[in-house]
Amino acid sequence: MSPFPSSASPTENWRHLRLTVADGVATVTLARPEKLNALTFGAYADLRDLLAELSRERSVRALVLAGEGRGFCSGGDVDDIIGATLSMNTAELLDFNRMTGQVVRAIRECPFPVIAALHGVAAGAGAVLALAADFRIADPSARFAFLFTKVGLSGGDMGAAYLLPRVVGLGHATRLLMLGDPVRATEAERIGLISELTDEGRADERAAELARRLADGPALAYAQTKALLTAELDMPLAAAVEMDAATQALLMNGEDYAEFHAAFSEKRAPKWQGR
Repeated sequence: MSPFPSSASPTENWRHLRLTVADGVATVTLARPEKLNALTFGAYADLRDLLAELSRERSVRALVLAGEGRGFCSGGDVDDIIGATLSMNTAELLDFNRMTGQVVRAIRECPFPVIAALHGVAAGAGAVLALAADFRIADPSARFAFLFTKVGLSGGDMGAAYLLPRVVGLGHATRLLMLGDPVRATEAERIGLISELTDEGRADERAAELARRLADGPALAYAQTKALLTAELDMPLAAAVEMDAATQALLMNGEDYAEFHAAFSEKRAPKWQGR
């Protein structure tokens, strides 16, 4: 995403989610616990725009996406979204579905790692938000459910049919997206859907620890690694290794690369600047 701002001022108040930023770590909390953090039109739009703003500001070096209350996110709100879409025309429905996809793209394309802290349900769109994150830290209560076919829609919603096979393989992805059955934490860990399974109630703590580690590390190296992981998914090997070579040549001109050598020579820890 471009770092160049427009004439619009940064948003001071996000109405549909809670944001805190501390020393380079942003925590975005879905905060409708009485609805299991079900997403509304406004929540989708806030996520899309917030990630774009944070990407331009370049002050955030890691982001934790969490849910308040008994679960992470139960998906789109049945009344506020599913009920409302029944009265929309095709153009309006296309606008809505494009917006949900823009949220996933924003998670994948933002220049900092995104960590999903998971407990309880991650269903429908909530499961895809977790899937789009770079890391998924979950406790034993976590359960995923890609429910789209259960409401009569394609399982390939919000990029799920693109991302899920690349995380768990085509066979598991076919089962999860076609049948929509819940996947509990132990199975999710077995098939690679979870990055780390924590003790009960520790997902938020471990996600915060990982975010701190990432924020204190070489931010530009992490950003380029994330960009290459996404860009090279569909590249032939020759194009991928050429992109790797060009990226490394640029980073070798950076301050962090020189700082590593200086720190190694002086037998001290590097002081990463993200440059």
